[in-house]
Amino acid sequence: MAKPDYPITPAVRYLRRHNIAFQPWLYPYEDQGGTGHAATSLQVDEHAVIKTLVMETDARRPLLMLMHGDREVSTKQLARQIGVKTVGPCDQAQVQKSTGYIVGGVSPFGTRQELPIYVEATILDLERIYINGGKRGFLVEISPADLQRVLPVQAVTVAVER
Repeated sequence: MAKPDYPITPAVRYLRRHNIAFQPWLYPYEDQGGTGHAATSLQVDEHAVIKTLVMETDARRPLLMLMHGDREVSTKQLARQIGVKTVGPCDQAQVQKSTGYIVGGVSPFGTRQELPIYVEATILDLERIYINGGKRGFLVEISPADLQRVLPVQAVTVAVER
């Protein structure tokens, strides 16, 4: 049997276990390159490249926020919509502790801890999305319907223009 030409991460194992069809995409990771670099490397629309942000509430409870690559999260709107006082980014140590992934390679699939997952509602309207596969420089292309089917995502409207 031929060895796959992409990494077998906890995210890939999760997708396989849940019978999610995905297309792997590798690109040369660049520190601080973000979704713009990924989109350019793969020649796809940055709006369809989804970033997985690890944030925490004022009670220091971590959560995942899935956002379009070309948008930012209004943390005030997010806090209001999920019923907490404030929401902010987690530090790198908390990201790794909660997810098992390193910053730049965080996937919502196969996380170490089960975390609340919020998704910008307009992501669910896209035909295909490109989301981290659990390693820097590695995205998986999936259907947003599959994302909804296997993850307990809650849709929120918190996107703001960059």
